[in-house]
Amino acid sequence: MRETFDEQIRGLQEDLLRMGDMVDSAIERSIKALAGRDIELAREIINADEAINQAQRDIEERCLVLIATQQPLASDLRAITAVSSIATELERMGDYAKEIAHTTILMGDQPLLKPLIDVPRMAEKGRRLLHQQLDAFINRDADMARRLSAEDDEVDGLYDQVYRELLFLMMQDPKTISRATHLLWVAHNLERIADRTTNIGERVVFLVTGQVEELNPWRGEAR
Repeated sequence: MRETFDEQIRGLQEDLLRMGDMVDSAIERSIKALAGRDIELAREIINADEAINQAQRDIEERCLVLIATQQPLASDLRAITAVSSIATELERMGDYAKEIAHTTILMGDQPLLKPLIDVPRMAEKGRRLLHQQLDAFINRDADMARRLSAEDDEVDGLYDQVYRELLFLMMQDPKTISRATHLLWVAHNLERIADRTTNIGERVVFLVTGQVEELNPWRGEAR
């Protein structure tokens, strides 16, 4: 029975990684759609979000079944709840990518207010943190999870830079407010994606140590 239980846990983890790849693709494609003003691609991203939602629901249901039928030990229970919690974080990241796609559609054929420099950097950093935190989870590496969570500050710094630049442009010319606001929405969603990777890191630390540890407690939740 233990061997079967371990196989089920491994299956859940593999599905979680596949879900992570789906979210990573959504983030990458959302920035591609924004940069290329590709409305059709943006619509594809929005439609594909249901597959991410379904993956989260499937993982959550299987976690509940395992808890109900296998009477897991404390360490096993932490592993199951970590999978369920991380799937929820991934689902929210998918929503942020979908919101970027919505923003692209909302912008229509309006020219971008400024070249996309820091926004793609935010996306790239968030995607890298996502994959590395999932690696930390698979390897049960709490130290790696802590180090990666500290790197979220880089995304926060890029967000602050984008915010200041767009605020300056809006103050210079109020006619740019609408276009600036759209880019602010995009940057905000990318900043939240990086924050969600920190939440994954917190689940990894709890899984490994059994201790609740808030990583980056100074981050601004109001953003």
